[in-house]
Amino acid sequence: MLHYFFKIYLKLTGWKATGPVPKDLKKFIMVVGPHTSSSDVFMGFAFRSVLKLKHIKFIAKQELFKPPFGFLFRQAGGVPVDRFNKNNFVDQVAEMFIQNESFAIALSPEGTRKKVDRLRTGFYHIAKKANVPIVMLAFDFEHKEFRFAPLFFTTDDEAADYNKILTFFTSVKGKNPELGLEHLLN
Repeated sequence: MLHYFFKIYLKLTGWKATGPVPKDLKKFIMVVGPHTSSSDVFMGFAFRSVLKLKHIKFIAKQELFKPPFGFLFRQAGGVPVDRFNKNNFVDQVAEMFIQNESFAIALSPEGTRKKVDRLRTGFYHIAKKANVPIVMLAFDFEHKEFRFAPLFFTTDDEAADYNKILTFFTSVKGKNPELGLEHLLN
């Protein structure tokens, strides 16, 4: 039922997907940005449903998965992490990739909807540690596109990798462009 709602919504509002959609890729980290609005979450669920990418999960603090509403987060594709575990976040998620034959997660490189001074680095270190590719997805509100970049693996040149990531995300406008990432690209 939700699938049809999302399909109609995206068609009526004129959104489309461009670039290489990772339909057959079993393991990857999807980096989604620029994250400038709470509506990005709705758009993420819509695109995931319409493009039939239900295997892509999201990470959230384990406290959200407790009764009475925890089942909703699991049903929506959430995977709990223990923020207070002696193993850090990167190790916990990298281990999920290692333990599962098929595992894909979506994360925002900003970690918030506010304007940031730098990108978070967890997604990058997870990809490196688990040896999985990064798939970048931009929500381009100006052109109404879910824009996919070709996948890439982290290299030994972290600065060049981050420059590649920033260059991709600064080429689009989020819902609130003033909260974008242009100021981070030097």
